[in-house]
Amino acid sequence: MTWHGHLKLDYRLDPHAAAPRTIGRGEHSGPLRVLQSLYPEGDAVCHHVLVHPPGGIVGGDVLQIEAQVDAGAHALITTPGATRFYRSGGPTARQSLAARVAAGARLEWLPLETLVHDAARASNHLRFELAPGATMIGWDLMALGLPASDARFEHGRFEQAIELAAVDGAGCDWIERGVLDLDDPALAALTRRRLQSPLGFGGRSVLATAWCAFGSAPTQIEREALVEAARAAWDQAPGAGGAELLAGVTSPHPRVLVLRAMADRVEPLMQRLLPVWAAWRHSMWALPACAPRVWRT
Repeated sequence: MTWHGHLKLDYRLDPHAAAPRTIGRGEHSGPLRVLQSLYPEGDAVCHHVLVHPPGGIVGGDVLQIEAQVDAGAHALITTPGATRFYRSGGPTARQSLAARVAAGARLEWLPLETLVHDAARASNHLRFELAPGATMIGWDLMALGLPASDARFEHGRFEQAIELAAVDGAGCDWIERGVLDLDDPALAALTRRRLQSPLGFGGRSVLATAWCAFGSAPTQIEREALVEAARAAWDQAPGAGGAELLAGVTSPHPRVLVLRAMADRVEPLMQRLLPVWAAWRHSMWALPACAPRVWRT
């Protein structure tokens, strides 16, 4: 039995509130929903935890998320646990997100890790469109196999795309697309080399991508300050100096900063990403970090 789930999220300012208050609403069909709007840091920021009751995505499942953040609103979206793509007998499991962020709006896309089980066949597609004046912080952690159990990803196919674009959809500021295919005889050998090569995964199983993006380009000074803030936060984070971690911060486009990191386990990367998120949050919005409580449960 396969599941088809669709969730439409809408964030807007309450027109009747004396001070900025973001109202978050969700309409769903199928097993994908938001249980409650949370305000742990005041009314201006709406925290949503996305829940997929079946607990994992299997071959043939299709999960679609749409998010609209209106002018002046601020949304933080996360998950209560890992997203799991389980092994498939043949069909592909698909998850997609399409988010639009209006002028003056803020979005934080901060799900916990994605676990790609051995023999999974999966596609994960994220697209963010930012209007002039919009800003966002996001991350994606992908773990191949079950690193903590030393269960490697040796069969299956995983495809991922992350796109950051102008709100009119006319081209992309930054695109990351990749396919790991161990089932197609024409691609399996190349995929294994990519997983083991120092120019690829280098034998590591966890890849983290974090970014901050702008609908209007920051100044060069502001952009360089964000790069330095990320590097300093990474170097000073708990567990800094671990030889098992590789990381770098770049600005591939005037409106985008990207941090890439690799490791053998999810937890060390998360420990280092949290201070980077806090540093970007402070630099971009003068806000302290307010970690969702679900991350500690």
